Amino acid sequence: MGPGPVNADPRVLRAMSAQLIGQYDPAMTSYMNETMELYRGVFRTGNAATLLVDGTSRAGIEAAIVSLVAPGDRVLVLIFGRFGHLLAEIASRAGAEVHTREVEWGGVFTSAAIEQAIVEVKPALLAVVHGDTSTTVAQPLDELGEICERHGVIFYTDVTASLGGNAFEMDAWGLDAATAGLQKCLGGPSGSSPISLSPKAVARIEARKSVEAGIRAEGDAVRDDPIRSNYFDLAMILDYWGEKRLNHHTEATSMLYGARECARLLVDEGMDAAIERHRLHGAAMAEGVAALGLRIFGDRAHRMNNVVGVFIPDGVDGDRVRTALLEDFAIEIGTSFGPLHGKIWRIGTMGYNARKDAVLTTLAALEHVLRAEGHRLTAGAGVGAARDVYAESVA
Repeated sequence: MGPGPVNADPRVLRAMSAQLIGQYDPAMTSYMNETMELYRGVFRTGNAATLLVDGTSRAGIEAAIVSLVAPGDRVLVLIFGRFGHLLAEIASRAGAEVHTREVEWGGVFTSAAIEQAIVEVKPALLAVVHGDTSTTVAQPLDELGEICERHGVIFYTDVTASLGGNAFEMDAWGLDAATAGLQKCLGGPSGSSPISLSPKAVARIEARKSVEAGIRAEGDAVRDDPIRSNYFDLAMILDYWGEKRLNHHTEATSMLYGARECARLLVDEGMDAAIERHRLHGAAMAEGVAALGLRIFGDRAHRMNNVVGVFIPDGVDGDRVRTALLEDFAIEIGTSFGPLHGKIWRIGTMGYNARKDAVLTTLAALEHVLRAEGHRLTAGAGVGAARDVYAESVA
């Protein structure tokens, strides 16, 4: 019940147990095509270039940035938590001229402040995390696509922690690139990174294409300044997933099965229903921890549906609480990073764990452990407050 990874849905694990097939088997082509179509539904997009990058969510981030950013390009990164720093780090390693804007952890940027930064920096790419689990808040994105379009900026976001559990509209919000991971609201294991690219992003990537020796044919593009990664070269990966089926790497078959099942389950549930499920159970958890006398961290108006941050009470040993929850109840919650390390706990309700029984069990266990630490609370208050949220949802 931490900020991710969380327990995978048993149906995803069963899908991953299927026998391997080769990447040239016609069945593999069908699986890949089905997976692309399913993720169009998850991202809410019509982008043809919607596929998987083999690797954890960071692999998708790196593939997007290294493929979209040429050395010397200006990149503007918005930082409101740990993972904004990650975007800046990767862009810097890709040779970009990186400019950052920061707000205090727990807050978000206004659209006006972002547009002002774009006017000042004149970047080729705007990179921003949607929901940063280190702070448990989500940056509003709905006005940024129009701003980026007006200023000729490619718009990229990392939706690893938010996709599937919070509203996200790839096309309606004007995103050019978005990357995710399975291990949070998508309910799967880490190891595959869904990605979607707009036609504008694809054109930018294709302009940098350089096909490697050994698989290139006469007339294929060869550049002196290729994308600065072979494995994460989206120009070649697009050919691998596209009609050419040009060999690039050996597909991670079991992860493909798992990623396909993650998307199938969400699409079958309905994206609006999945987001509402995360909102409901997240609200129940938030009200429950507040009833236990825990102060919620961050801007509640922009809190992610799927994770809540709470201040560790004075006189309570945060690590001892987490250890007791894990050892006595087999429940894991998280601490945080940087300036928040040891100051807050992060409690997740996401993916397969966005369930009533998981929320109530966690609150009951947390009450017991807090009581042992000497924290004053009203017996049953956490579970009671969460049950009230559930009662209101069916009233």
